[in-house]
Parts: sequence; structure tokens; C-alpha cells
Amino acid sequence: MTVFEIYTKLDEVAPKALSDEYCRTCGAYDNSGILVDCGGEIKGVLFTLDLTDGAIAAAKKAGANLIVTHHPVIYGKIGDIRLDTPLGGRLISCVQAGISVISMHLNLDCAVGGIDDCLADGIYRAAGGFVGAGTDRINLCRHHALSQGGYGSVYAVPEITAGDLRARMKEVFSSEPKLVGDENKVVSKVASFCGAGVDDSSVAFAIACGADAVVSSDWKHHLILACYQAGVAVFELSHYASEEYGFEKYYEKMCKSISLPCALHREDGLL
Repeated sequence: MTVFEIYTKLDEVAPKALSDEYCRTCGAYDNSGILVDCGGEIKGVLFTLDLTDGAIAAAKKAGANLIVTHHPVIYGKIGDIRLDTPLGGRLISCVQAGISVISMHLNLDCAVGGIDDCLADGIYRAAGGFVGAGTDRINLCRHHALSQGGYGSVYAVPEITAGDLRARMKEVFSSEPKLVGDENKVVSKVASFCGAGVDDSSVAFAIACGADAVVSSDWKHHLILACYQAGVAVFELSHYASEEYGFEKYYEKMCKSISLPCALHREDGLL
């Protein structure tokens, strides 16, 4: 299989058109797709949230000459590719080893069953809800609805105290979130935003939809304060933990449709 043939399969589950639609309607920026193409036949695929030195080493060890990341290996403008810079060194290492790179970013965040949906499913599961083929988690409000899927949602969960939810989230996400607010507060409605998506508009959306708690990453103080003043509990997962859970689900899906050896690399130090 070629890089393009594998990308076509990846795109079927998380279409780049969703990234384009999100950027167009929400004024965002992204750089998803085939970002490094060394040509030739692909022998194996390594999935990893980020292109790290550890991920490249794992790909070489596994004999994988394609790495699929969530975060774009090339995001903003780069003026040079040099061995003595972190990004340049990783790119050169990949090219020298004949390793191509595909990044599935905002499209995978927003896809139906994508990373943002999986974050919500994990929180629902932590609260005691059943998540499976017959999941009963229902999005009550969608912050940014797209033609398929979207980003950010508010949903009902089985009643649970904030303190208990925090403890159970640690079990689900392998990472304990920071909690700001009363640990005895009863939570029955949650808003969640994977990655660094919490901003003024998403907090306002969560409060307007009656959320008892908001879960996200990379919180700014004024947003925590806005929730605190409104009596809304704040849960802060690491950026990595909020997205790794859903990325692993994507890996499991894609392994079934890619007829090549696949492996998953985790950077547990970032959880």
C-alpha cells in the first residue's frame, strides 16, 4: 500500500473536509494530511499523538515506515529544516529513515466518534454511564456543529459528586484531572472540549446550557474564574490525556481496515 492509499482509509473515518469546514466556519487554522511523503510501499504503520524522538525510535524498531500523528508535525510556517533544531532534527530523522508522516488533527477532533466525542464518552463512562454499541450518551447541545460531528458538547451524566467523578476519570484516562470547585457538588450535566479548545465562547456556551462541570485542558485563569463564579466545577486534564483516549480508539478502528502491521506509541510521561 502507498501513503496515499492509507491516507484514503484514514480520511474515510476522519475526513479532512471536516477540518476545512471547521476552519472556514470558526476562523481556525489547521495543517492536516500527508505532511511527509518518502514514497515507496508502506510496510508498517505507527500511530502516536505526537511526532517525538521516542515515536521515531519506536517506528524504526517496529519496521514501520509510516507514522500517523494527531498533532501536525508541521503546523505553522517554518523557515528552515536543520538538524540542530528540534523539529528539523525529527523531520530529517524521518526522511533519512524513509518514514512518511500523516497528521490527522482537527478532522479527527471533530469526526463522529472522533477525539472530542471519545472524551465525552470517557467522562460519561467515568460517571457510571454505559458506553458501547448501544451508548445512551446524548449530546444535549453542540458548541460547533458541522455537517458531520462537531466540536464541544454538553450532555447529561448519571448524578455523581465532583470528587467522585475526578477519581473515576483518573481510572478511565490514566491521568488525574485537577479539580477547581466543591468536590461535594453534584454533577448531572457536563460540558467537554478536547485539547486546548476551552475559550471564552465555550465557557459561555457551557454555562448557558446549564453545565455543572466543564472538562478541558490548558485552562487560562480568567476562564477558571468565570466558571468558579458561576458555580461550575472545572476539571483540567493534561492536553495529552484529553486526546490520547480518543486517539487510541481511532488506532483500534484503523488497525482493522489497514492490512499492514500497526502499532501504537504512547508517551506516558505526558499523561
